[in-house]
Amino acid sequence: MDDAAENVKEIKHHKQDSYCITRPAYRQGRKLTAVKVYTVNNESQHLYVYGVPKIDLRKELRQLCVKYGEVSRVAVVEDVKTEIFTQCFHVEYKRIQSARIAKRLLDTRSFYGGILHVCYAPESETVDQTRSKLSQRRRDILNRLGG
Repeated sequence: MDDAAENVKEIKHHKQDSYCITRPAYRQGRKLTAVKVYTVNNESQHLYVYGVPKIDLRKELRQLCVKYGEVSRVAVVEDVKTEIFTQCFHVEYKRIQSARIAKRLLDTRSFYGGILHVCYAPESETVDQTRSKLSQRRRDILNRLGG
């Protein structure tokens, strides 16, 4: 199912936030970041990767994503607004922790001349995936509390 193309409408949480420039200098850090908070429901093992140059880089993107965990599939997302000469890919990881790491490390990374923008895509989850995500979070919290 790697060669499948998907149709997705543009959703507000897919847009990249602007960088925060109002932080005091001692709290800024080395690189500018956007301030965005994710809840368990916002996180997902599905990621949309924007900004990939339109030169058939599916295999290269898969190789890049596999570094952070086992990938179920990589598919081109059609009918989504992208910059000229770029395309969007849907990457599905087997584990949500792999997707968290990949999102953090791939976002704003240079890839074949394009700057990647990675966002979660919880709208692509099945009901079973959402159920397992929430139950896993519940187990993690109970483990941290010692119960």
